[in-house]
Amino acid sequence: MSGTKPDILWAPHQVDRFVVCDSELSLYHVESTVNSELKAGSLRLSEDSAATLLSINSDTPYMKCVAWYLNYDPECLLAVGQANGRVVLTSLGQDHNSKFKDLIGKEFVPKHARQCNTLAWNPLDSNWLAAGLDKHRADFSVLIWDICSKYTPDIVPMEKVRLSAGETETTLLVTKPLYELGQNDACLSLCWLPRDQKLLLAGMHRNLAIFDLRNTSQKMFVNTKAVQGVTVDPYFHDRVASFYEGQVAIWDLRKFEKPVLTLTEQPKPLTKVAWCPTRTGLLATLTRDSNIIRLYDMQHTPTPIGDETEPTIIERSVQPCDNYIASFAWHPTSQNRMIVVTPNRTMSDFTVFERISLAWSPITSLMWACGRHLYECTEEENDNSLEKDIATKMRLRALSRYGLDTEQVWRNHILAGNEDPQLKSLWYTLHFMKQYTEDMDQKSPGNKGSLVYAGIKSIVKSSLGMVESSRHNWSGLDKQNDIQNLNEERILALQLCGWIKRGTDIDVGPFLNSLVQEGEWERAAAVALFNLDIRRAIQILNEGASSEKGDLNLNVVAMALSGYTDEKNSLWREMCSTLRLQLNNPYLCVMFAFLTSEAGSYDGVLYENKVAVRDRVAFACKFLSDTQLNRYIEKLTNEMKEAGNLEGILLTGLTKDGVDLMESYVDRTGDVQTASYCMLQGSPLDVLKDERVQYWIENYRNLLDAWRFWHKRAEFDIHRSKLDPSSKPLAQVFVSCNFCGKSISYSCSAVPHQGRGFSQYGVSGSPTKSKVTSCPGCRKPLPRCALCLINMGTPVSSCPGGTKSDEKVDLSKDKKLAQFNNWFTWCHNCRHGGHAGHMLSWFRDHAECPVSACTCKCMQLDTTGNLVPAETVQP
Repeated sequence: MSGTKPDILWAPHQVDRFVVCDSELSLYHVESTVNSELKAGSLRLSEDSAATLLSINSDTPYMKCVAWYLNYDPECLLAVGQANGRVVLTSLGQDHNSKFKDLIGKEFVPKHARQCNTLAWNPLDSNWLAAGLDKHRADFSVLIWDICSKYTPDIVPMEKVRLSAGETETTLLVTKPLYELGQNDACLSLCWLPRDQKLLLAGMHRNLAIFDLRNTSQKMFVNTKAVQGVTVDPYFHDRVASFYEGQVAIWDLRKFEKPVLTLTEQPKPLTKVAWCPTRTGLLATLTRDSNIIRLYDMQHTPTPIGDETEPTIIERSVQPCDNYIASFAWHPTSQNRMIVVTPNRTMSDFTVFERISLAWSPITSLMWACGRHLYECTEEENDNSLEKDIATKMRLRALSRYGLDTEQVWRNHILAGNEDPQLKSLWYTLHFMKQYTEDMDQKSPGNKGSLVYAGIKSIVKSSLGMVESSRHNWSGLDKQNDIQNLNEERILALQLCGWIKRGTDIDVGPFLNSLVQEGEWERAAAVALFNLDIRRAIQILNEGASSEKGDLNLNVVAMALSGYTDEKNSLWREMCSTLRLQLNNPYLCVMFAFLTSEAGSYDGVLYENKVAVRDRVAFACKFLSDTQLNRYIEKLTNEMKEAGNLEGILLTGLTKDGVDLMESYVDRTGDVQTASYCMLQGSPLDVLKDERVQYWIENYRNLLDAWRFWHKRAEFDIHRSKLDPSSKPLAQVFVSCNFCGKSISYSCSAVPHQGRGFSQYGVSGSPTKSKVTSCPGCRKPLPRCALCLINMGTPVSSCPGGTKSDEKVDLSKDKKLAQFNNWFTWCHNCRHGGHAGHMLSWFRDHAECPVSACTCKCMQLDTTGNLVPAETVQP
């Protein structure tokens, strides 16, 4: 390398030593400086390492290339190629092993002097050394030497010759190579193929050639300009890289006609390419006068569908130092570590850090990948943030068939876990809406059924100016209160609130009984009080205090209620007004707020946010005038829409206002599952066509697919098509005839229903065994199944080989859809196929196409063929 830029080599087996090759050979020792200071004379390589010069060898001038001996012993044996074509064995440091002492200084001399361009030790037979020389018209350019004469005493004659008259020592000269290859050509690069001891890949003048030493008269070659720097991937022995000027070519030796990949051409000529020995598929390239090393990460890809498919490449650049880089060398064992050297022999120790990739699975598992390490992120103990995540909740709800109960709609809140009071209110509201819509449609079809799903806000507006108030007596007190006369609309509102049941009887008794059974004593007492039944309220509080789970303080509240007086200036009213705010339960607070309020002013009840919306709305329907009620409902609706509170669906219904409220809820929680099922429950067509509703539905469908809940997604699609017939997709795929192009599947399903008998298709008997073996349009025969060789259209159950028991089981299934076993199935690559049932049976045990002359790997081409629905996987 005299007069050229320096090169650098790591020791193959001594991981802490490297050699810098220039006009002389310099051996360095690398040591860590993490916990120690820099020694005198050491060179700083990085923050954590330094190099100490061990020895210098200046005995081999005119160096052009250097190769380090690959065996363990001797440790520091190097082969040096010179400008005159000679190859000299030299050493760095003292080696007292007499066994190899005779190798030091041995020279291998070609017949005609010309430059030695490249050297390569055989990785399997460590005594073989290949040398690539410039062209000579009467000589070979690839010479393979055996450095140990004792292995080939007859083939490699040796003689002692003095170099010059002034030298006193003699040198062993070897003039007869073991093999001679590449006559009348030039060799620019060499590498042995690790898969076989006698295969050599050479970059000749105009081609890449593979020489087999077992038959030197023949070679396999391909014409190309990319003949420099040939190097084999250490992890994939059939993959080779070479370069020409600024372009790198990647070859596959199994398909050697052309490169499988050509990397992006660089503006400057390349000087070196090298595969990383510790990382699969990582190639480093260096261009002239550059301080950047480009890395090409060749990713593993699935079996390609076509022969022309190129591997996936991730390209990146690293800058080990600020100065121009003359050469670099990968460390043989340390992952992604390299040493770079500049033209002025400044060296840097550099590690290429892997790109950290983050993978977050749809089931909230978080993984970090960095190099060979894979890290799983786990939550800390006592951290239930994952359980609170809405994606986890939606996934568990989907497994419990949440939202699919269309008969007992209120049960969906139980399927959701019965933990969220807003969901409970929502599904009870939707249950009541469905119930009373059906009742109204039975009484007067098309009358007011749609009004129920419009919500209480619309119901109240429809009855403005039609209600008058009247005075009603209290039960258990000598007192009267102004209560609005309940017309049909207000009764409907109370029914939607759940206070009164179906029928004409306006009685809250059943509702109070259900609250008592659920243990909601305070709420039941408040509802009884709002219906002017103070005696029942006191009775409920006493029952609650005496129950196992009740609060003994309820007796005190009952005692306070029993002392109620209507006098405005009484001590009872004064104390209740002051102390009611100290009560923890909101229903107890509103009870005393109601008793101490002035006639017509019930703000203490109406604006107590901790009281359920349905109870406040029902109270308003009983005590507010039309104007007050409309104003209050309007205000409360706006509050619910802004907060995204699902209890507000009672007011907005499934209208545009309901979509606005649901949008706020989804923005706050991300629960597209509830939004989708809610909007499908009874929304009019114009609401379902709202782009926000469609967005929620499609996102939920995508979520189910991402979770591999394909059966659940199919159930959701069926549920959606029942509630929204316009969403049923049209047929997008059909089997067409090769001759006339008409749909075979449509004709098979439609023609019999038009009165044409099954006998014309060659079948007599049950329609469930319909047999259509030809195109109904042009009468041409359908293709044959590759396994049973019977024309498609013949049911699987009637094919030869099918037993009676199989047929019986097959016919016992639901016949609304065609049996899947009878479907037409084919490979999109080779176009072979047959009955779906036969194909599934074949590919359970085979990967190749069932057609004997076809070698297509049909099953491997299907990336989803081996996936299993997640809901069928046992935890």
